[in-house]
Amino acid sequence: MQSLLNKKIVLGISGGIAAYKAPELARQLMQEGASVQVVMTEAAQQFVTPVTLQALTGNPVYLSQWDSTIPNNMAHIELSRSADAILIAPASADLMAKLSLGLADDLLTTLCLARDCPLLLTPAMNKQMWEHPATQRSAQRLIDDGVALLGPASGFQACGEIGMGRMLEPAEITEQVISFFQKKSLAGKKVLITAGPTFEAIDPVRGITNHSSGKMGFAIARAAVEAGAQVYLIAGPCDLPTPLDATGQIVRTNVVSAKEMHAATLGATDCDIFFAVAAVADWGIAKPAKEKIKRQGNQAPNLEFVANPDILLDIAKAAKTKAGKPHPYCVGFAAESTDLEKHADEKRKRKGIPMIVGNIGPDTFGSDLNQLIVIDSAGSKKIAKAEKLQLARQLIALVAKKI
Repeated sequence: MQSLLNKKIVLGISGGIAAYKAPELARQLMQEGASVQVVMTEAAQQFVTPVTLQALTGNPVYLSQWDSTIPNNMAHIELSRSADAILIAPASADLMAKLSLGLADDLLTTLCLARDCPLLLTPAMNKQMWEHPATQRSAQRLIDDGVALLGPASGFQACGEIGMGRMLEPAEITEQVISFFQKKSLAGKKVLITAGPTFEAIDPVRGITNHSSGKMGFAIARAAVEAGAQVYLIAGPCDLPTPLDATGQIVRTNVVSAKEMHAATLGATDCDIFFAVAAVADWGIAKPAKEKIKRQGNQAPNLEFVANPDILLDIAKAAKTKAGKPHPYCVGFAAESTDLEKHADEKRKRKGIPMIVGNIGPDTFGSDLNQLIVIDSAGSKKIAKAEKLQLARQLIALVAKKI
């Protein structure tokens, strides 16, 4: 899936050591289907060569506002008119200050001032430079003018110091550019999501769990952020990074057991939509052993089970009516071994929720692919097999229409 297919991006590069990441960023944008046109400042050429960027993008690199290869000699006009966005990476403190004041003394700054498309900046500088009041004023003025700032992040810097000001990695920038272009159908909404498995302890080293990888829940979290929502993600034990972590739009809480997930979820119910994606254990061990249970020949230990709390049912019961609709709007998930649609709809009615999503096929756990059936009171709709992120975006669009 190429999420930037047919998008035209002007990649501006200003002077800073983080410019060494620009070639990889250009490559990743192109892998997502975008065409990339590079514009470099004079200072940027001290860190990475135009030849490198031309070889990677297949397009000439523009360096001067007096470039005569453009017929009307107006590169600052022509380069932005066909672009879907201008992305500057890195954006130095000097460049940010110029743009915040409307100064334009080279091709890149003039292009930004004369643009007819969105502008995205990825700040990159020493931590003292980023924290300086003048830079913070520049950043705020740019935000007030509708410019999107991607980052910066905190981390190890080329100067040897550690702190805020580090440019996001190319993969993170690419993710945020993709997110920028998604329809903001959930702008201003709060979304609560449970994802992954739970782990029910038998003793300090053993437990009961399932095959859920968390990928579907994390994909929905990313799709919700892309749609403009603030996301609260309650994650069971799974080895997945927080999607779009650098945006700060996902608040993640890690839990282990079903009871921990129940407590964390009920503590975050001030939301508009609840996706119960996690594969929560229906039963736990009544009295987990405090020490490892030793094997006694072929004799198996006797384990007493107790029912775990029903997270989805409890939230659905607590849901209030707002504008004639349940609040939060609860979306359940069902994984069945037989008669998926029948059992899923029965679960929807039993829980008293407006929508449930069934996972079609036995191989969805751990896979990057899935296919879904969405069931509500109006009937069912199948969503064809695709990557989980693509499915998540379609599901978010469906739910956005419902609320």
